[in-house]
Amino acid sequence: MRLSDAERELVVAQLNAAVSEGRLTLAEFEERIDGVLRSRTFGEIEPYVGDLPQKSPLAVPEQMEIRNQSSNLKRQGRWTVPRRLLINSRSGSIKLDFTEAIFATTVVEVRLEARSSSIELVLPAGARADIDSIAPRSSTLKQRVPAVYDAAGPGVVFKISGEVRSSNVRVRYQRRFWRWRW
Repeated sequence: MRLSDAERELVVAQLNAAVSEGRLTLAEFEERIDGVLRSRTFGEIEPYVGDLPQKSPLAVPEQMEIRNQSSNLKRQGRWTVPRRLLINSRSGSIKLDFTEAIFATTVVEVRLEARSSSIELVLPAGARADIDSIAPRSSTLKQRVPAVYDAAGPGVVFKISGEVRSSNVRVRYQRRFWRWRW
């Protein structure tokens, strides 16, 4: 199987860690980095990292539940997004900023249950969303990103479903003006 640039960067980071721990000399490091950057498949990388200890990645939960009642909740910065998000809000405001988030999968399922709430999802560049499975009752739904069926590409896909009553749901990209972002 062919390597992506992101996977190559993870191997380079593993080699950097090995140098900082004293497991590799600088000459070995340079030789291995050169080989890793020329590699195209996982099989070609194995000789360069096979003798190094493997760090087990932190287990990402399959599902995360976010509850909010009569308060404001904001999640931004670097955080790991599981495959399934359950958002339950009553008379509250939720803003989830995914622009710097780390995704465990390329498809994120978001299930909304909201009453008298405001939910804003700020997606990373290139992401697409499907909000057709949301059942609104006296609510407003706004989507400012391409739908899943409108544009194809390598970005993350958000499948948003659920039921919202007397609520506002906005799905958008990050706004930019000069150096400011919001």
